[in-house]
Amino acid sequence: MRTDSAACSLSSNHIGCSAAVTDFATLYSYNDVSPHSPVHRAKAMAISTLFSSLPSVLFLLFLFFSTASSANVTYDRRSLIIDGQRKLLISASIHYPRSVPAMWPGLVAAAKEGGADVIETYVFWNGHELSPGNYYFEDRFDLVKFVRIVRDAGMYMILRIGPFVAAEWNFGGVPVWLHYVPGTVFRTNSEPFKRHMKSFTTYIVDMMKREKFFASQGGHIILAQIENEYGDIERVYGDGGKPYAMWAASMALSQNTGVPWIMCQQYDAPDPVINTCNSFYCDQFTPNSPNKPKIWTENWPGWFQTFGARNPHRPAEDIAFSVARFFQKGGSLLNYYMYHGGTNFDRTSGGPFITTSYDYDAPIDEYGLVRLPKWAHLKELHKAIKLCEHALLHGEQMLQVLGPLQEVNVYSDPSGGCVAFIANMDEENDRWIIFQNKSYNVPAWSVSILPDCKNVAFNTAKVRSQTFIVDMVPENLQALIISPKKSSGDLQWNIFMEKAGIWGESDFVRKGFVDHINTTKDSTDYLWYTTSLYVDESEEYLSGRSHPILMVESKGHAVHAFVNQELQASASGNGSDSTFKLQTPISLRAGKNEIALLSMTVGLQNAGPFYEWVGAGLTSVKIRLNNGTIDLSSNTWIYKIGLEGEQQNIFKADGKNDVKWMPKSDPPRNQPLTWYKVVVDPPEGNEPVGLDMQFMGKGQAWLNGKAIGRYWPVTSSIHDECAPSCNYRGKFFPDKCRTGCGEPTQRWYHVPRSWFQPSGNILVIFEEKGGDPTKITFSRRRVIGLCGFVSTDYPSMDLESWDQSIRSNNGDKAAVHLKCPEGMLISSITFASFGNPSGTCRSYRQGSCHYPNSFSVVEKACRHKSQCAVSLSEDNFGNDLCPSMVKMLAVEAACSW
Repeated sequence: MRTDSAACSLSSNHIGCSAAVTDFATLYSYNDVSPHSPVHRAKAMAISTLFSSLPSVLFLLFLFFSTASSANVTYDRRSLIIDGQRKLLISASIHYPRSVPAMWPGLVAAAKEGGADVIETYVFWNGHELSPGNYYFEDRFDLVKFVRIVRDAGMYMILRIGPFVAAEWNFGGVPVWLHYVPGTVFRTNSEPFKRHMKSFTTYIVDMMKREKFFASQGGHIILAQIENEYGDIERVYGDGGKPYAMWAASMALSQNTGVPWIMCQQYDAPDPVINTCNSFYCDQFTPNSPNKPKIWTENWPGWFQTFGARNPHRPAEDIAFSVARFFQKGGSLLNYYMYHGGTNFDRTSGGPFITTSYDYDAPIDEYGLVRLPKWAHLKELHKAIKLCEHALLHGEQMLQVLGPLQEVNVYSDPSGGCVAFIANMDEENDRWIIFQNKSYNVPAWSVSILPDCKNVAFNTAKVRSQTFIVDMVPENLQALIISPKKSSGDLQWNIFMEKAGIWGESDFVRKGFVDHINTTKDSTDYLWYTTSLYVDESEEYLSGRSHPILMVESKGHAVHAFVNQELQASASGNGSDSTFKLQTPISLRAGKNEIALLSMTVGLQNAGPFYEWVGAGLTSVKIRLNNGTIDLSSNTWIYKIGLEGEQQNIFKADGKNDVKWMPKSDPPRNQPLTWYKVVVDPPEGNEPVGLDMQFMGKGQAWLNGKAIGRYWPVTSSIHDECAPSCNYRGKFFPDKCRTGCGEPTQRWYHVPRSWFQPSGNILVIFEEKGGDPTKITFSRRRVIGLCGFVSTDYPSMDLESWDQSIRSNNGDKAAVHLKCPEGMLISSITFASFGNPSGTCRSYRQGSCHYPNSFSVVEKACRHKSQCAVSLSEDNFGNDLCPSMVKMLAVEAACSW
């Protein structure tokens, strides 16, 4: 690990000066913090150290900028070539609008410390061009600031302009207004679409050129992307498909960026555009030309979530296996999509039904904290692969088949270097493999990496890193009141009630139904459909012996049904099918009855052929009576777009003053169509913050006028299949390792620390169907414990000092390494067993072989320390325990301040 406080690198793959990050515990310190935090003080010390050597730094900068004003980026069949040197590159996807500017430097630093050379991002067209020619590049959408932060970190960049991006982002990143430009059809040989697409692409390229960000200008952008995954659907567009794809490539090349362009999943990408692979596995991918390098633009380390579904997880062992296989088979550039997923703030999530969280089970979690063991396991993998770089890019490859599902690829370079990747693709059985007269035990579904063709530096199935146990520590809103006149628990709420149905003047009246999206044009989630029904007082069902049944059918996405201002029922589609039906008994009265249906979208379609034509909204409304059915579908319907509170901007700190908020010390519970406002202090400390909405229904939330996003703690079915543990062996697919059956898909909603003021923070909630606002809490995301699990046969070589490690051959034993986040200590050991323990973190169990003093050995080495290492050595555990068995050490420990 590096421990210097500041470092300046002028090599061709690290072009800048930046404070060095020492280890993952530092990275776990919180990225989005106040200027008075210990993290900021540490950064200030690093800056001070840097400036103490200012003369030499300035000289190096002068030398660099006077001799390296531009970089030539080309490619051959092996890799990208930067300044005449082939490069093996690890890239990390971080989408700038899915986090906040205060987090960006920490996220980029964590990716770099994790072994990434490159940061990749999409450019989000509909976040930037709000209307034709009206551009926005502020706050979370400050693209130049983000790109500059990457440059200042000394990293390369891949800019995926698209401008169609998919990405589970609302409308695939294309502006909704473009759908209503006459004659426009998305992503085909449509002149209006191509004109606007070219205009935006040129705008972004020119912006990057002005900042001199392209490598050809001395910058750090080494690749740009046009279009996105079009090859999979090109044929669906008929005669317009291929001409459009070829036009997109030609248009991109005409931008004269001086760097190569890529098109992912574009099997017919014309030269010199590079076609690339997106998948869970890309080792078998072959570019469409023997002169193009093998590039993996999207390796999915997890998967996205949809409201009402279980949460997906991809094991670190399988991700590492896929990466090792890719480089084993000649790959040269890998990008993790996502390395940090972040948050779909506001109404930016797509799908529909994509959650506000875009955590993606990524190496850096939604809140900006490294996810262990995944982040650290991949970091070790990257080190091992980098040890092989020269041979992989310059050596001759030889394949040796060692069994039906076992093989080794050997790379020998002219300088005498030799690299081997031994793969066991068997999904069930470990194998002993003989390679160059030496035996290697290779676990099922794993790859062993031998940077010298002799010693195993890394095996993808053997995770040496500790696991963080992370919890959300609640802090009740009652504890955050700011007024000194109020006693603890006397929280002052303000309430504003929406009217069910038409508020103010109606927008229009029409017989039958209109499409929801075509009507709102995504200016809001909400559209009221209102009609009336006259009931004669002689109707039998008025006596209460039976109830009419309201039957609603919809294209999506959700509806709340009100009769005479009373909520009757709610229904929705899901991530697999947006359409739905609602049947519910209702109460009618003699005379006129108002039926008001609040139709809702939950993010717009973001991908698929002709996706912009997918609609939403009601298609049928009927009432079933004892003696027949009344069809209201062709009735006269009165329409109102959005909510009164939205129009009044009451969620903004400077909202209109004519809103009649009602003060309430005890706010109403389980009341639909209610706005809640409360003023609170920020939670204590610097940990990331989530808003716990477990006891609310469905709606949206804001802090100080900034949109946290949609909340909907809908639970997944208890009848779904969830795995208590996940078998990493065998090909991964999104439903393989799901958790959270019977629990809310998303309970906590990320509120960035930088959104809080020192006091007087205004939290606004709009609740659609009813909940208990008194049970809303802010929760701080915190590491509360650690787990470690290591076997005596795990590789123990020091990858930081590989040459010295193999020369010394000192027989170092594998060890469990534990380290709490900065400022915390290991307060107790809750489990320790050396022998053959089983289970997973938080559920370890002793096996038939157990060293009786395991607990005391670990406690002596670790308790009351910030970090420790427990070697699986004879000094610690003797040499006579279960002598014929490969032994393991499992440890669980608690961290506290």
